[in-house]
Amino acid sequence: MKVIASSLRKGNVVEMDGKLYAVLKAENFHPGKGTPTTSVDMRRISDGVKVSERWRTTEMVEKATVDEREYDFLYEDGEGYHFMEPATFEQITVTPDVIGDDKVFLTDGIKVYLRTFEGVAIAIELPQRVIVEITETEPVVKGQTASSSYKPAICSNGLRVMVPPHIGAGTRVEINTEDYSYVGRAKD
Repeated sequence: MKVIASSLRKGNVVEMDGKLYAVLKAENFHPGKGTPTTSVDMRRISDGVKVSERWRTTEMVEKATVDEREYDFLYEDGEGYHFMEPATFEQITVTPDVIGDDKVFLTDGIKVYLRTFEGVAIAIELPQRVIVEITETEPVVKGQTASSSYKPAICSNGLRVMVPPHIGAGTRVEINTEDYSYVGRAKD
């Protein structure tokens, strides 16, 4: 299936020169002068080699047809990360190189989308937002306005994020999984 390059997102699978590539990062650049481009970092599925590619945003790219289903995360062990499909209770093991940096968000029962090709997991897509607890942050400085600055904080999963000054340790916050940015306080 052909799609325009600017529609590629993290987790998509692209076919180039007869090989499959999993998209790790895709960014669109719109310079003031010149042609807009899409820069894509990919991992070749067959051997794990990372590749960078740049296309004009309107160029057509072959998107591979892969099976995409929702899975529940179960646990991690020496073999890898184990997921279960809720409808059939079928389990699948995913290698650490497919999960990558997203492992910090894998908590018991989190629902993710796994893309599989011929029964092998090749890409993972996390929910857009997850809720984490702030375990450590700097104390509030009196007189600091809420809009002026953000301060560093460490979450319960070990992730470092920037939060507004009024957020203290023990607060549950929502984090965007794409760029690890603070979205807001958890509404629970």
